[in-house]
Amino acid sequence: MSGPFPRSLSDSLRQLLRRGRARLTRGRYAARIAAEVSRFRDDTDVHALPPIFHYWSNRYLRPKLESHGFSHPDAFFVANIEACCARSPSGIGLGRRIISLGAGNCDTEVRLARELVDARRNDFVIECLDLNPAMLDRGRALAAEQGVAAHIAPVRGDFNVWQPDKSYDCIIANQSLHHVVALERVFDSVTASLAPHGRFIVSDMIGRNGHQRWPEALAIVREFWRELPSTYRYNRQLRRQEHEFLDWDCSTEGFEGIRAQDILPLLVERFGFDVFIGFANVIAPFVDRSFGPNFSHDAQWDREFIDRVHARDETEMAAGRIKPTQMFAVMRVGASDGVPAATSAARAAIRVPQ
Repeated sequence: MSGPFPRSLSDSLRQLLRRGRARLTRGRYAARIAAEVSRFRDDTDVHALPPIFHYWSNRYLRPKLESHGFSHPDAFFVANIEACCARSPSGIGLGRRIISLGAGNCDTEVRLARELVDARRNDFVIECLDLNPAMLDRGRALAAEQGVAAHIAPVRGDFNVWQPDKSYDCIIANQSLHHVVALERVFDSVTASLAPHGRFIVSDMIGRNGHQRWPEALAIVREFWRELPSTYRYNRQLRRQEHEFLDWDCSTEGFEGIRAQDILPLLVERFGFDVFIGFANVIAPFVDRSFGPNFSHDAQWDREFIDRVHARDETEMAAGRIKPTQMFAVMRVGASDGVPAATSAARAAIRVPQ
């Protein structure tokens, strides 16, 4: 047969190709879902960090947070949840609705509920949305153990396809957005379901996808890496020795850091910021779960090394040569709203891919 395909045949081929691509995409997504569920099924302490992290955070991060009126992440969430409820037209009264996206074991949410109840707030429910049934079961048991079962509502669901059916006084996301593929859909759902007085309250990773370093930061990490004794270069998570720091892309199987670098630009497009605190870049690999356990917070050399890395990190970020990879943020709907200084700080923290 010579000449072009008949239109009907061409259309049929295109439809077959589209269906094939859709099946392939669904298959890859299903594989990532399975990997994510398996990865966290038996993880009872998702937020556990090594002692050297707490040395660094108490010495350097805590004062930064205290300048904003709180000293640790739970206090950040509690203060802003209470502020959201207080802004409600009826004040703190009838059934305040809160949802936590990607709540995991619900341990943070249970602690927040306990603090709110202890502060005589009894008019709220925190919906805990997560994909993993084993983690939600742990959350349900923990809520009962801590006496806040009436305030914790585990909800199984994939927040990539979350479609809210009610309005919320506040929406929180604690270290979960960097697991989201469909960020645009999630942020649109937040926009649609957040009450006018409500806020989107977030603590998350905003660095390069897969929690890799951008080249300018990677060069500094490797500069310090050359100072480390070999025993400090053992990756505890991947169980391998790294003579040179290997910039591992951890998004290749599950959802860890899958679109981390897109989080902040998309938030800036859609929301106004009341609070933005950006922090940490070069320091992160030295205090995280992979290499942080190799350091001792009791050893002088270890502490002085972390001090020097932190000082370099702060200098480079202040000069704008590198950008923060983590943030605390409080946002309202409407990119033109919010506190100008906080919104400007959020914009300035975006690292534009080149």
